[in-house]
Amino acid sequence: MRGGETLRTAFDAIRTRRMRSALTVLGILIGICAVMLTVGLGQGAQQQVTKQIDSLGSNLLVVSPGSTTSTTGLRSARGTATTLTDADAALLAQRTVAPDIAAVAPVSTGSENVVAGTANWTTSIVGTTPSWLDVRARTVTSGRFFTNAELASSAPVAVIGSTTAQELFGLRSPVGQQISVGGEALTVIGELNTAGSTIGGDQDDQVVVPSTTWAQASGTAGTVSSIYVEAASAQDLSAAYQEATNALLTNHDVTTATADFTVSSQASLVQTATTTTSILTVLLGGIAAISLLVGGIGVMNIMLVSVTERIREIGLRKALGATPGVILRQFLVEASMLGLVGGVLGILLGVVGALVLPIFLGFPVVISPAATVAALLVSLAIGVVAGVYPANRAARLAPIDALRTE
Repeated sequence: MRGGETLRTAFDAIRTRRMRSALTVLGILIGICAVMLTVGLGQGAQQQVTKQIDSLGSNLLVVSPGSTTSTTGLRSARGTATTLTDADAALLAQRTVAPDIAAVAPVSTGSENVVAGTANWTTSIVGTTPSWLDVRARTVTSGRFFTNAELASSAPVAVIGSTTAQELFGLRSPVGQQISVGGEALTVIGELNTAGSTIGGDQDDQVVVPSTTWAQASGTAGTVSSIYVEAASAQDLSAAYQEATNALLTNHDVTTATADFTVSSQASLVQTATTTTSILTVLLGGIAAISLLVGGIGVMNIMLVSVTERIREIGLRKALGATPGVILRQFLVEASMLGLVGGVLGILLGVVGALVLPIFLGFPVVISPAATVAALLVSLAIGVVAGVYPANRAARLAPIDALRTE
């Protein structure tokens, strides 16, 4: 039997058992689609996390204070101490101390209720310096950012995020408006461009003021919550990390073992997030792969039933000269067609899911060409593997025994 006849015979056998074949294909379809979407969700989550970390700033290092220990020995979480100061930030900004650091932005944060006319909104207050804008890779969509002169004079000015602006002023422009932060009257001189939500929260819901202004209002003069450090380039990030660490160790008169601060890099954050999402992707992908196994069992089942129902047909073909190899090939082609059709439909459904799910999830589902080809090959392999035993059983039937079967 030639290849064309084998394909036609296999297609006719599948077509005459439409419902049974459709249910078998459905098992493969669901398995392939589930695996594709699970892996795609994992890769999409990795991209989203990486994008969020990158949005914190370019070539960024974050210096955080250590933990506190009470007189009774009760230890608090990292970042609760007040071990970082403006002097630390000034030290890191010196090119002679840290030549691979391009810019430094000390930050003091707090939460306050902001009032604008009859509207009020509780948001994050960020006291910092003009370099914050570049270090955090932010831009101003209207108005301007405060200057070094305004920082030095503790000017009552503020730059607000788009979410805060919408909550306080609605559709009106916030530039030039008056707000009250903790009882202090401030003039809004600019609105930050939209940055979206990141692992640090909503980056558009904040009020940024000169650090000197915030220090007077909050009574935190001299201390900072954290220090953002921008390396000169991505290649200098490791060097900037070492320079910042060594400078602060010396300035605080501590050792690595007793350090009262922590320096974190984007690379470490990305690696941690990627490792976590990769583990979840493998776990969920393994669970989804079980449905592929079930689909393969379904293919084997339908082929065994097909062999049982067509014993007389097989006997007649052998009596007319069909060799065991021809019979084996025929049933393998049928099983492969079931797997291939299920794989193609599963890929199509997976692509549709990748287009629809981001609307509800809020982050992309990545379907790579390599994963698509692999899914197609897997579906074909499942059909072949699942069809080997039934096909071999059909090929070994003796013609005389097959023709006697009722």
